[in-house]
Amino acid sequence: MDKTITFVTGNAKKLEELIAILGSSFPRKIISKKIDLPELQGEIDEISIKKAKTAYEQIKSPVLVEDTCLCFNALKGLPGPYIKWFLEKLGPEGLFTLLAGYEDKTAEAVCTFAYYSGEENADVILFQGRTQGVIVSPRGPRDFGWDPCFQPLGYDTTYAEMAKENKNKISHRFKALDKFRAHFK
Repeated sequence: MDKTITFVTGNAKKLEELIAILGSSFPRKIISKKIDLPELQGEIDEISIKKAKTAYEQIKSPVLVEDTCLCFNALKGLPGPYIKWFLEKLGPEGLFTLLAGYEDKTAEAVCTFAYYSGEENADVILFQGRTQGVIVSPRGPRDFGWDPCFQPLGYDTTYAEMAKENKNKISHRFKALDKFRAHFK
C-alpha cells in the first residue's frame, strides 16, 4: 500500500502548519500539490467531501484537502466557507468592520480536513477542529489570512500575534490534524 498522501494546496503557510503540527513521527509521507479545484458552494462537510473526491480524480492516489471557515455568530455563521472571498475583498480590517453594527463579535474558526484513499468502497473521512474566538481590530503580521483579526477565547492575542508553535497547539487546524493523526496511529 502506498504510504504517501498528497495534500492538495497552493498555500505555503497551510503546508508549513500541517508539517509542523503532524511532526516527523507521522507514519505517512505527506507531499503537496497545487491543482485547480472548483470553488464549491454549500455546507462545510459537503464542500470538503466534494473537494476530496475531485482532487482524487485528478491525482489518482490518496489525497488530503482542507477547507477553512470563519463563522460570525452575529451573521448566523457567515461568511463561513466563503471567508476566502470576503478576506480578499475586505481584508482583515473589513472583516472587523462587518460586525460594527453588532454587539456580538464572537466567531468560530472551523477547519475540516477530508481524506480520501480512493480504495474500493472507501468513504471520504472528515476530521474537523473548531476554535471559539472574537473578531477584533487587526493586530500582528498580515502574512496569513484572517489571523490578525481572530483572537481565540481565553487569550489576549490574535493568531497573528502568537508564536507559531503556540498557535499550532490550540488552533482549529491543530484540532483537526490531531484527529487526522490519531486515525493513522
